[in-house]
Amino acid sequence: MAKLADALDLGSNGAIRGGSSPPLPTTQRCTGLPGGRSQNRRSRFLHVTIRTLSETQHEAEIQADSEELKPRFEEAYQKFRPKAQLHGFRKGKVPLPMIKQLYGEAIEHEALDGIANELYRSAMEERNIRPLGTPSMVDMDYKRNDHFRFTIRYDVKPAITLKKVRGISVEKPVRTIAENDVEREIHHLRRINSTTADALEVTDPEHVVTADVQELDETGTPLIGKKSPGSRFYLADEVLAPEIRTALGAAQMGEKYRASVESRHEDHAHTHHFEFTVTAIQKVVLPALDEAFVRKVTGEKVTSVDEFRAGIRKDLERYWEDQAARKVNDDLANEIVRQHEFPVPDSLVEMFLDSFVDDVRGRSRDRQLPKGFDEAKFRAESRPQAVWQAKWLLLKERIAEEEKLTVTDEEIAALAEREAARMNVDSARLLEYYRKSSSAAEGIQAEKVLDLIRTHAKITERTVQDAGQ
Repeated sequence: MAKLADALDLGSNGAIRGGSSPPLPTTQRCTGLPGGRSQNRRSRFLHVTIRTLSETQHEAEIQADSEELKPRFEEAYQKFRPKAQLHGFRKGKVPLPMIKQLYGEAIEHEALDGIANELYRSAMEERNIRPLGTPSMVDMDYKRNDHFRFTIRYDVKPAITLKKVRGISVEKPVRTIAENDVEREIHHLRRINSTTADALEVTDPEHVVTADVQELDETGTPLIGKKSPGSRFYLADEVLAPEIRTALGAAQMGEKYRASVESRHEDHAHTHHFEFTVTAIQKVVLPALDEAFVRKVTGEKVTSVDEFRAGIRKDLERYWEDQAARKVNDDLANEIVRQHEFPVPDSLVEMFLDSFVDDVRGRSRDRQLPKGFDEAKFRAESRPQAVWQAKWLLLKERIAEEEKLTVTDEEIAALAEREAARMNVDSARLLEYYRKSSSAAEGIQAEKVLDLIRTHAKITERTVQDAGQ
């Protein structure tokens, strides 16, 4: 049903609002917002039956008697009248009885979509039910002058019984920044600002070799269609295959060199054989580490080499501290998700999968998926992560509810002030947006949940040498 999505109280990012659905008796009368007209008007002519299909899916059967439909149809007739044309009458002046006689049934059928939308929204709001995703119409029956009955199927949040969220044990990786870490970062900055000079041979790793690359079979015979002319290899690049670095480590102009590179794919490996015909060699000339270099890379913010080194060290310490904090948060979240088993609504999983696909689109300028991108395969492979994200989202909301972690208007205003300064935008306009959108409040609440879990966690520091440990 095209208009049913409008009945959902979802933010622009599809985030969930509201609490869990309350227990529902089998049958209830709808006394809420018929037609959205009055929150206090009770109707004797509207009947709502809620059925539980599963822990995450409910069904609402809604029946409106003819007395409930009459005022809604009258409104539809009035809206149609200005467009009505009939011989002998000016446009918009056709008597209402004639409109009902000639077009009444068609007008009523046309109005059913909107009426169903209003009645469904009213039934959900009255019962404080916040459906997830987009509901679907599974049945509709309309008998003129008698009744209108339809059934809507929708997802709901499952009931979650919280387990241990305090006292979780995790390790925090602590990395001490050594002098060679600082030197490595400075060397990286010097590479970025380097120049090149033509050379006839390679004398050290600070060279770029350009070569025509021909793939060979096991006997050394060139494979047709497997030639890549003009390929460039920076020999000091740490990600370059060591076999290639060794083969070209003393390369000379015009000479040929061979290398065999093994690539692994899960439980098996492939060996590829290559021949490199060197067409150009360039020496990478690193700039001197002096005051001029420091001024250039810092935009005149730093002038001395010693101050530059100290700044690099602080940046690295801040980076690794952020990485450690992120790992602690991830490990805490993983442990909480691991402890809780409950069904996840399909609509919530699909919401996250949609966001993953949108992320892929966002990487291109035209916001199109890459050519040949297999979206179905991508969704299937990403589904476990989407399920995890959905579970963590529901658990954060449940923890916030259990711990009574609310968000105040003052906290939203403070966030708007900070973000406005960072983004250089008007804070009043940003605050207005935050108040209309649920994203800011949800972000603050999520951080409160993590703060609570971290505060009561058992965090043990562990010294590591790099991020992978």
